Amino acid sequence: MVLTPQQPARGAHGVTTDASHDFNAFRNSVSKSFVPLQVTSDRPEPFWGRIRSAQADEIHVSEVSATQHVVERTPELIARADRHYFKLSMLLSGTGLLIQDGREALLHPGDLAVYDTHQPYSLVFEDDFRTMVVMFPKHLLGLPTDLVSQLTAVRFDGGSGISGMIVPFLRQLVGNLEELSGTAGGRLAHSALDLVSTLFAQELDLTTDPADTHRALMRRIQAYIESNLGSADLGPNEIAAVHFISTRHLQGLFQEHGTTVSSWIRSRRLERCRRDLVDPLHAALSVAAIASKWGFADAAHFSRVFKATYGRSPSDLRTAAWL
Repeated sequence: MVLTPQQPARGAHGVTTDASHDFNAFRNSVSKSFVPLQVTSDRPEPFWGRIRSAQADEIHVSEVSATQHVVERTPELIARADRHYFKLSMLLSGTGLLIQDGREALLHPGDLAVYDTHQPYSLVFEDDFRTMVVMFPKHLLGLPTDLVSQLTAVRFDGGSGISGMIVPFLRQLVGNLEELSGTAGGRLAHSALDLVSTLFAQELDLTTDPADTHRALMRRIQAYIESNLGSADLGPNEIAAVHFISTRHLQGLFQEHGTTVSSWIRSRRLERCRRDLVDPLHAALSVAAIASKWGFADAAHFSRVFKATYGRSPSDLRTAAWL
């Protein structure tokens, strides 16, 4: 049976499969599965393409298999977008060329690369290929976007270092997409992002000039915040004192990244709360208990801030996630 974007096959375990021998149908399916994209091929016949995908929380994991084609994210398509994502690609077979931000990354099986859907990019596949794509909102990575932008279209060798440790986990994840719809799906997906975040953080430190003490200090401060989100004492004064700097210096570091210390702490606490709210393993915890766990002393205030950030109340999000 030939599937079109209007006829996706959803398996019993929440995995959607969209396959076609028709190039136009596949082109529409690509934009539907990810973000609007321009897909072209100088060999559209014969053609075969398939997208298998599953989602946990806000993390979309796909396996794409197809014959030769080119994918482009153009400025015109970007102008229509209201949400910003990162996409992580891991090539499983064949080769692919990723172009973004003036850089080119030639990817081979096992290699990783990240790209930004809010900036123009091209993906060139000159022959049959299979790849894994993880698409997620930028805020889930827990790293400043301007720093991650230094790593777009950079090849991470999947055979060595931290990349070599991450690749087997990602292979298992894409090979068992049905697990993302189970009770452990959110934890598995976020574990993958945590590993990727660790890889990026290390790479950013490696590419930083040792003389740039501001950036090294910022990384230590962010790590400290992440480890102490549940502490009621966490705030600019306490963070500055622990790192032997003035609160003015601390605020200046965060202003360089377009935010404030308090805003950063609040966004990280909200994200931790959101993750717990959609995790069935925390079903026994009330909304107020989860808020308190991550440093929100006032449950009513937490609910207001949460709704203002995510567009729905904590209770509504939890109910929708478990339907």
